[in-house]
Amino acid sequence: MEDPWADSNVGASQSSVSQPDDGAAAPPGSSSNPSAPSTSTASSSAPASSRPSRLTPRRLVAQPTRLQSVEDDPLGPLGASSAAATGDGASLPPAPPLKETQLPLRTTLAAAPGVAAAKRASGPPDPHRIDDDDEDELYSPASGGGGGGPRRPPPVQPAQPSPVRSSMPPGVSIEQASRPSFHITVGDPHKVGDLTSSHIVYSVRTQTTSKAYKQPEFEVKRRYRDFLWLYNTLHANNPGVVVPPPPEKQAVGRFESNFVESRRAALEKMLNKTAAHPTLQNDGDLKLFLESETFNIDVKHKERKEPALGGESKSMLSTLGINVGSTNKFVEQDDWFHDRRVYLDALENQLKALLKALEGMVAQRKAMAEAAGDFSASLHALSTVELSPTLSGPLDALSELQITIRDVYDRQAQQDVLTFGIILEEYIRLIGSVKQAFAQRQKAFHSWHTAEAEMQKRKAAQDKLLRQGKSQQDRLNQVSAEVADAERKVHQAKLLFDDMGRLMRAELDRFEKEKVEDFKSGVETFLESAVEAQKEVRFFLPSLLFILQPMIY
Repeated sequence: MEDPWADSNVGASQSSVSQPDDGAAAPPGSSSNPSAPSTSTASSSAPASSRPSRLTPRRLVAQPTRLQSVEDDPLGPLGASSAAATGDGASLPPAPPLKETQLPLRTTLAAAPGVAAAKRASGPPDPHRIDDDDEDELYSPASGGGGGGPRRPPPVQPAQPSPVRSSMPPGVSIEQASRPSFHITVGDPHKVGDLTSSHIVYSVRTQTTSKAYKQPEFEVKRRYRDFLWLYNTLHANNPGVVVPPPPEKQAVGRFESNFVESRRAALEKMLNKTAAHPTLQNDGDLKLFLESETFNIDVKHKERKEPALGGESKSMLSTLGINVGSTNKFVEQDDWFHDRRVYLDALENQLKALLKALEGMVAQRKAMAEAAGDFSASLHALSTVELSPTLSGPLDALSELQITIRDVYDRQAQQDVLTFGIILEEYIRLIGSVKQAFAQRQKAFHSWHTAEAEMQKRKAAQDKLLRQGKSQQDRLNQVSAEVADAERKVHQAKLLFDDMGRLMRAELDRFEKEKVEDFKSGVETFLESAVEAQKEVRFFLPSLLFILQPMIY
């Protein structure tokens, strides 16, 4: 049995031991390193059958790995690019990779040209062939770099404006931008007529982009009853639409300047909201009101041409031949409309309470203005009878200051009415217009069910004639035609009721959006005017102290 601790035979040792690898095999008996001892001679002198003792430590001979190039390797021989071939045709092994500490570091901060050149001369060669020639070119005066300074960044082209321009403002949909625009002003109120027929006439000036009008800008004269006719006609022509109403009539004080100005502003807002409505702006009656120079004659001619035009008698229900005078109690079956009706009732009560509080505040401002005027008159009378000129002058100046304070209170009271009071009154009237639209929907509901009841009667008569046989064929044909006509009316009444429901949903959403915008603008204007009035009153305090100083001391 062979001893596992025995060394290999001499022949195996001689065949396995070789010289240090230099990239190629050396011939026997030669050595590339003359200082290294020859292992082949020592191994050949030992007898083949001798075995070392167990006490002798075993000598392990390292077996170097030979690296041979493969001719069909696509990457080529290892180390061919970095090692030079030896004289006998062999190549040197590839150089070992350098450590990270030996590699030259390249940072983003550029160095001066002289420093970069010295670094390349003194430091180890860059294995990645990264030179700083481009930096030298940037810093050289010939390249426009300006010598040894910080690297200049490349020039940046300024942003050019986009050639595509939008013609409509941001936040406006395409549908809104395609609609014609209207800008209507109501002004120049003046009184005309004698004592029994006197009234106020307003100038209505319109600027529009609509092609339905003859000119883009025109002006007409209208009185209050013409605005009232427009509201009633639009309300009857467009069931389910919330038509902006005009201000209410007033028998006492209708020629006062404050009342005339507030009515003028309310009429102007009514026309602008009507013209901005997507449905009402296309109504022919609005065009007649804004454009006709012979308005009264045109209205009478239209009423003769269409006899159904009698106040609110013209409506979609009347044109269908459906009874609109039903007094049956209406029970709302849609929870959405029921909730809206409750909400509108509560909103109307709150707005009326707020308007009452505002009217009380305006009355107090007017009372303060009147008291300031009376105080000014008393001070002026006292200054005229005062014998000492030291007191007469300050008293007269204080009287003039009270006149200014009175004017401030009067102006603030008028601004409160025109900025916030007019909005409260407008939305109280708008809620009334919404309730009229609800009433129209109720009439459509009653008319629908009335038409259904009439259709059932016609069908019962038809069934009775069918059971009697063919003896009354003419009567049967007549009743069948009546049943078909009743079915048509039921279908049209149901379609009208459904259309009014969908239209009123959109109208109430529009009402909510406009309410938020109008109240936001009105409250901001109201607060700004109040702040300015308080600043103006505080400005009078130094003047008041200056006037009272001679009287005190």
